[in-house]
Amino acid sequence: MKLLALSLLALAAVIYLIMRWLEHRDGQDVAAWVGYVRAASEAGMVGALADWFAVTALFRRPLGLPIPHTALIPRKKDDIGEQLGGFIEENFMTPQVIEQRALSLDLPGRVSGWLADPANNGRINDEASRTLALVSEMLRDEDIEQFIQAVITWAAEPVWAPPAGRILEQLVDEDRLAPLITLLCDRAHDWALGSQGVIDRVIDKDGPSWAPKFVNNLVGDKIYRELTEFTYKVRADPEHELRRAIREFVRQFADDLQHDDAMIARFEQLKEELLGRDEVTDAASTAWQAAKGVIEQMLDDPNSTLRTSLSDAVIRLGVRIRDDQPLQDKMNLWVARSARHVAVNYSAEIISVITDTVRGWDAEETSRKIELQVGRDLQFIRINGTVVGSLAGLAIYTVSVLLFH
Repeated sequence: MKLLALSLLALAAVIYLIMRWLEHRDGQDVAAWVGYVRAASEAGMVGALADWFAVTALFRRPLGLPIPHTALIPRKKDDIGEQLGGFIEENFMTPQVIEQRALSLDLPGRVSGWLADPANNGRINDEASRTLALVSEMLRDEDIEQFIQAVITWAAEPVWAPPAGRILEQLVDEDRLAPLITLLCDRAHDWALGSQGVIDRVIDKDGPSWAPKFVNNLVGDKIYRELTEFTYKVRADPEHELRRAIREFVRQFADDLQHDDAMIARFEQLKEELLGRDEVTDAASTAWQAAKGVIEQMLDDPNSTLRTSLSDAVIRLGVRIRDDQPLQDKMNLWVARSARHVAVNYSAEIISVITDTVRGWDAEETSRKIELQVGRDLQFIRINGTVVGSLAGLAIYTVSVLLFH
C-alpha cells in the first residue's frame, strides 16, 4: 500500500514535469488542456505530500527531522494508555453498566444449559477429570503432610471429653445406641456358639491336673450351654438386664466425661497420647499417598467410577439449575452483585492493567505494531489525498480560467 501511494505521487510528479516541459517548448502556442493537466498534477503532488506528512507524523519524525508535533504515538504512548484506561473506566467499568451487563448475560442459564446438554457429556467428563488431575498435581505431598499434621495439632488443642460426653448422652437419650448394642449381642451369641473348642482348651489348661478327662468335658459342656443360653437371652430380649446395664454404664460414662475431672483428665491424656504418636501422622500421610495413587489411576481410565461420578454430579447440577428458574434468578442477582462489587472496589486496579501494560511497551515497537494494524487505511489517506488534491487543483484552475479569461 505504501508502494501504491508512492507510485501515485510519482505519477503526478511525472505528469507535472511533462506538462511543464510542454509549456516551455510551445510557449504561447501550448494547447489549452496542458494547463488543466498541470494544475491537477501539481495539486495532486501537494495533496499527496501533505497527507504523507500527516500519516508519517503519527508514527515517526518525517525524514528524521525534529519537527514539532510529530512522532505522536511514540511520544504520547503513556498518555494514550492513560486516556484509553480512563475512557474504559468511565464508559465501561461503571457499576451500573457492569451490573446491567452481568444481568443481561444470564450466565447461570447459559452455563447450566450447556452442562445439561447430553451432547456435552464427553467434554464435561474430560474437563472435570482434567481439573481434578490439575488439583492433584498442584498439591505437593509435603504440603499435604504438613496440612495433616496441622489439622491433627489443631484437633488436639480443644478439650474433647465434655463434647464427647454430651454427644454420647444424647445418643443414649434418643436410643440411638440400640442398634449397636443389638449388633454386639448378636456377635457375642455367634461367638458363643463357636466357643466349645476354646472352652475345652481353657479347662484342660487351667483346670486341676488331678481332674479326670470326663469331668473336664462335663464342666466344659455345662459352661458352653450356659454361655450360649445366656447370650441367646440377651440377644432375644431388648429389655434384658445386661442390656439395661450396658445402657446405664454408657450413660454414667457420658456423665463422667462431662463432670468428673479425673475422667476428663484420663480421656485427654489418652487423646494426646493417641494423636501424638508418629504412627498417626505416618498413617495419614500413607493414606494420602495411597488415595492420590488411586485417584490418578482412576483419572486415567475414561470409564472409571470417579470420572463418571464426577461428570454425573456436574450434569445433575446443571440440570437442577436449568430447570429451577427461581434459582437462576437468585444466581443472576449474585453474579450482578459480585460484578458491581468488583466495579466499585477494583475498577482502578483492573484499568491499571491496561495503563501499566501500555507503559511497559517499547515506543518504537508500539508505533510499528499500530502502523501495521491500520496501515492499509493510512495509505488510502495518502491515495485519497493525491486524487482529491488533483481534483481540487483542477477545479481551482478551471474557476480561475473562467473568471479571468
